[in-house]
Amino acid sequence: MEHWQDLITRFERLGHLEYAGEGVTQWQHAWQCGQLARDAYAPAPLQLAAWLHDIGHLLDGQFIDGKSDTPSLQGHDDRHEARAAVLLEPLFGAAVARPVALHVEAKRYLVARQPEYLARLSEDSVRSLALQGGPMAAAEAAQWREQPHAEDALRLRSWDDQAKRPERWPASREHALEQLYGLMAHCAGTKR
Repeated sequence: MEHWQDLITRFERLGHLEYAGEGVTQWQHAWQCGQLARDAYAPAPLQLAAWLHDIGHLLDGQFIDGKSDTPSLQGHDDRHEARAAVLLEPLFGAAVARPVALHVEAKRYLVARQPEYLARLSEDSVRSLALQGGPMAAAEAAQWREQPHAEDALRLRSWDDQAKRPERWPASREHALEQLYGLMAHCAGTKR
């Protein structure tokens, strides 16, 4: 099992890579999500979930060779949310891991409940939606909405969709990493 500080190393090593199909880097997307959560006064675990919701993209070898092709172009659902949740739960607890685990299903839920939501998705997000099961059926959506952390996953999904602005960068990478490190230390110390 990784130590939570190893996640910082992943961002330092691979965060510069493009978030394929979105016009931002992996690091930029994570930072923007974290800032949106902070600006919404989300509790610390949800802020950390926002920062780390896509860390699953950096857990396998798809980026090791310096390429960052989106798995959806290859017809593959990389299940990044599930891999990330498995890593995050023992490190930070359910309040961080469960919204991460549910953020892809939140997209499926929103497409089913708000048809206009589909038009706001990026091309890559639409392509991955099909691989992830498409819009939820009505009964599945109703059941999904009742589970713990569904509301947090919906909030996370909103920030995820907004955090794709190529022009938005932190004033200082060091300050941003300190912010992330502080959230990790706090959540690791209070996990439930």
